[in-house]
Amino acid sequence: MMDRGERLSLKLAESVVSRYKPSQMRWHYEHGLVIHSCLLVGEAYDREEMFQWAYSMYDPMVGKDGQVVSYRLGEYNLDQINAGRNLFALYQKTKERRFLQAAQLLKSQLNSHPRTLSGVFWHKEIYPWQIWLDGVYMQGPFNAQFCKVSGDSAGFDDTVEQVIKVYRTLRDPKTGLLYHAYDESRGQRWSDAETGLSPHFWGRAIGWYCMAILDILDFLPESHPKRGELGRILTQVLDSLLPYQSESGMWYQVVDKPEEKENYLETSCSSMFAYSLLKALRVGISRNETYRKQAMLAIEDIRERYLREDERGSLHLGGICSVAGLGGNPYRDGSLHYYVCEPVVEDDFKGVGSFILACLEAEQAM
Repeated sequence: MMDRGERLSLKLAESVVSRYKPSQMRWHYEHGLVIHSCLLVGEAYDREEMFQWAYSMYDPMVGKDGQVVSYRLGEYNLDQINAGRNLFALYQKTKERRFLQAAQLLKSQLNSHPRTLSGVFWHKEIYPWQIWLDGVYMQGPFNAQFCKVSGDSAGFDDTVEQVIKVYRTLRDPKTGLLYHAYDESRGQRWSDAETGLSPHFWGRAIGWYCMAILDILDFLPESHPKRGELGRILTQVLDSLLPYQSESGMWYQVVDKPEEKENYLETSCSSMFAYSLLKALRVGISRNETYRKQAMLAIEDIRERYLREDERGSLHLGGICSVAGLGGNPYRDGSLHYYVCEPVVEDDFKGVGSFILACLEAEQAM
C-alpha cells in the first residue's frame, strides 16, 4: 500500500513536466486534464515551478486578444472546453486579461451551443442530437467555475439540470450503471431503436461523469437547492460500480463484462473511480469508509500492473485506452468488440492526469 508521506502524485507530475514541452501543447481536453492535475499538485506541495510550466504551455496558445490557437467556436465541440479550466488559475495569478477573454470566448460557445429537445448540449455539431456521457466533464466544471467567477446563478441552474437529465437519460435501471451515449433522433446505427441508448457501459465515460459532478460541486454554492441531489446521484453511480471492481482492484474497460476474453483492466477509468471515491469522502458527500479501502486497492493495482520507472527515474503509466467514441468515419458501432480493440497505450494524458488526481487524493487522505 502507499506509504505515509509518499508523494507519488508529485513524482508523476514531475515526470510529465520533464517530458511535455510547449511545442507539444494542443488545445485539447486531455492536455487540459493533465495540466490541471499538475497545477493541483503544485498547490498541494508548494511547487511554483508547476505553475510556471503550465503558464509556458498556455502562453503560445492564447493571443493578446484572448483568441485561442486552433479553436473554432462554430465547431460547437464540447471537447474543446475542458482545456479552458486552467485559464482561471492563469488569470488569477497573472492578471493577464487575455486569459479571462479566452474563458469568455469559450463561454460564448456554450451560450449558443445546440441542444437536444430535453435541453442537454449536443456532444458536437458533427454528432447532432447526441448526448455523450463524457461531455458532462468536458464543459461542466468549466461552466460552473465561470458561473462562480461571473455570479451567474441561472448558469448554475442550467449546469446542474444538465447533469441530472444526463443521469436520468443514460442510467440503466437494472445495474445502476450509465450507458456511454444517447441519440435522441435514433438515427445512429449504435443507438437502440426504442431507447436511443448505446449498447455498453464504457468505464472511462462513467469516470468522466463522476469527476464532473465532484468538480462542479467545488464551485456550486452551498445554498443551491439541487446540491444534495448531485451528491446522491454521485453516490448511486459509485455504489453501482463497486460490485464490478476486480478482486485485484481495477475495473474493466467495459465495466460489466469481466468474463469477455478480450476485455482488460483499464487504467484511466480505474483512476477516475479511485479519485471519485476518495474525493466523495473528503468533501463529505459520503461517509462510507468502504470507498477509501476500494479506492486504495485500485491505486495499488494500477501501480503494480501498469506503472514503471525508466533508467532516468521518470515514471511511465500504461494500460490506457487511447480513445473510444461512437459513429464518425470510419464508423464506430459501440459493440463490445469495438471497445476492447481500440489501442492500449502508455503515457496517455487521460490516464496519467486522472491517476495523478487519484494519487493526490490518496496522499491528502493520509
